[in-house]
Amino acid sequence: MTTGERVEGIDEQRVTRWFEENAPEVSPPLRFDLITGGHSNLTFEVTDRSGHRWVLRRPPLGHVLATAHDMGREHAVISALGPTPVPVPPVVGLCQDDDVNGAPFYVMGFVEGTVVRSGVEAAELTDEQRVRASQSIVDVLAEIHAVDVDAVGLGELGRKEGYIERQLKRWYGQWESSKTRELPVIDQVHDELSKRVPDQGPATIVHGDYRLDNCMIQESGDIVAVLDWEICTLGDPLADLGLLMVYWAEPGDEHKVSGAPTAVPGFLSKQELLDGYAAASGRDLSAIDFYTAFGYWKLACIAEGVYARYIAGAMSSDGPPDGAEIFAQMVEVLGRLAAERVEAL
Repeated sequence: MTTGERVEGIDEQRVTRWFEENAPEVSPPLRFDLITGGHSNLTFEVTDRSGHRWVLRRPPLGHVLATAHDMGREHAVISALGPTPVPVPPVVGLCQDDDVNGAPFYVMGFVEGTVVRSGVEAAELTDEQRVRASQSIVDVLAEIHAVDVDAVGLGELGRKEGYIERQLKRWYGQWESSKTRELPVIDQVHDELSKRVPDQGPATIVHGDYRLDNCMIQESGDIVAVLDWEICTLGDPLADLGLLMVYWAEPGDEHKVSGAPTAVPGFLSKQELLDGYAAASGRDLSAIDFYTAFGYWKLACIAEGVYARYIAGAMSSDGPPDGAEIFAQMVEVLGRLAAERVEAL
C-alpha cells in the first residue's frame, strides 16, 4: 500500500513525519504493508523509496484489554534484551502520543529471516534446517530464562512470585469478560489447576507466547529473532516450555495448533525438545505435564478473546472474516485437551 492510499491502522502523513524525526536514513514516501499471521497486535512492514525496511507494531483496532497490548512494555523488553544473547530485532523508537496514529506504536529494524507458520512453509526447509530450528528453539528459550532481569533493568517488569496463580486469575478474568457462551470445561480446568500449582523456583523472564511461528529463522535454521513480546512478564519459566509443548505438533497428532508446521517430518520430537531444554537450563521438568495443561487452558482463553474481537469487528471494519468460527471451535478443543491433561496428573 503506497502513500496516498488509506491503510487501516496507519495515519500515513503523521507516521511518516515521525519516521523523518526518529528513523535514520529514511527516504519518504513510505509504503505500509500489513504482515499477515497475527491475531492480536497489528504488525506492518514499512519500506521507503530507497528500499530501507522497518517493522511497526501497534494495538489492534477497537476496544481491547490495555495491559495485553502495551507498546511501551513490549518496546522496553526488546530494548533491554538487545545487549544479551537473546536474539531480538534492533529497536528504532517508541511513540506514545496518540495524536500521531490514534494509538501508541513502536518501530524495529527489519530482520532478514523466515517465519515458519504452516506445514507448507515447513516443508520448504531442509531436514538439516528442521533439526537445527528444533535445537535452536530450546537453546534460545534457555537463554531467555537465563537473563538476569535485574541486571538488564527488567526487575520491575512484574511480580516475581506466584506466577501461575496470577496467570490463572488474569486469563480467567479475560475469559469471563470476553466469553461468547458458557463452556463449563474452562471453569472446571481452572479450578483443578488452581489446586495443583507446583512450587515456583527463581523467577525469570517469561515470553508468554513462545512458539516456532513467533521466531524468525535464518538459512542455517538458527533463530535470528524472537518476536511478539506483548504479554512478556516475570515468573515461572516452565510456563513457556509447557506452552511450547502445546504448539509443537508431531506427525500424526490428531489436534494441531497454529498451523502445525512441526507436524512435518524432520523436526525433533517433544521429548527431544524437553531433553534439550533440560540439558541447556539444568531445570527439573518432572512437573511439565501441569504446565502443558495450563498452556492448553490459557490458549483456550486467548482464542476466545480473539473470537470475541472478531465478532465485534475489532480486527477490521469489514466485520468478522470468513472462517472466524474456527476460533470458537478451537476454544472447545483446547478446553477438552486441557481437561485430559489435568485428569492425567
